[in-house]
Amino acid sequence: MEERFKMTKKAGIYGILGNIFLLILKAFVGFVSKSQAMIADSINSAGDIFASIMTFIGNKIASVPGDDTHNFGHGKAEYIFSLFIAISMMFVSIKTLLDAVATLFTGNQIIFSWWLVIVCIITIIIKAILFFYTKNMYKKYNNILLEASMADHRNDCIITTFTLISVLLSLKGITWFDSIVGIGISAWIFKTGIEIFIESYNILMDVSIDEKTKDIILDLVHAYKEIKGINELSSTPVGYQYIIFLTIAVDGNMTTFDSHKLADDLEQTIIKLDKIYKAIVHVEPYFGD
Repeated sequence: MEERFKMTKKAGIYGILGNIFLLILKAFVGFVSKSQAMIADSINSAGDIFASIMTFIGNKIASVPGDDTHNFGHGKAEYIFSLFIAISMMFVSIKTLLDAVATLFTGNQIIFSWWLVIVCIITIIIKAILFFYTKNMYKKYNNILLEASMADHRNDCIITTFTLISVLLSLKGITWFDSIVGIGISAWIFKTGIEIFIESYNILMDVSIDEKTKDIILDLVHAYKEIKGINELSSTPVGYQYIIFLTIAVDGNMTTFDSHKLADDLEQTIIKLDKIYKAIVHVEPYFGD
């Protein structure tokens, strides 16, 4: 788990440094050339800096182990801070949408510059590197903060590709496409923000464990011939993992020692699953059908 938080921290730092560099570059070239797509792209980079900072802070808090006031650790901080990221993305998208729509109707006086092309290419390369790095970390550690950062980097690659197209079209005098791309960027950012918001909200509202993992747990329980039935299986999230509450039924003649030993053994088997933080097994006597 310590390695998980360490790698998330590193991804957050890389994201902050990369996005600060791109923000300065995009904002300068965007305002000089009056490109709405590039300006929207630079504002998106500002949102990315905020997202990277939230990733860094959220991961730092989530890495604090359990204590007397937070018995199961601080894992939900990941989802609280991912909510902040999602909300910031939605606010950014609304601002860029309004600006792009305004220029679509009033006209866009974009000034073509090869610097726009160079900035787009630099952005795509940097964001592609950050995307593949963060994607690899997310697949390995399953951290929603990494997922949010990965989505940001991926979106930026796609967004900047369309920005590059709009810049090249302006060379032919087609400037309206720049505003269309600005609108498209805004919609994409908003959609991604909504998706991250919903996922974070579900965890904070104690969504149950997914059906696939639930079936795996049931298969583990059924492997014990001493267990005659399952009276209850419920779960609650603690960060990216879950606490499992399980009530099993055993032969009423089984000794207390044997039933507790069975419960302890089952708990140790269940917590070997990646998504499980803790398993609590309660034993009841089996009364038959």
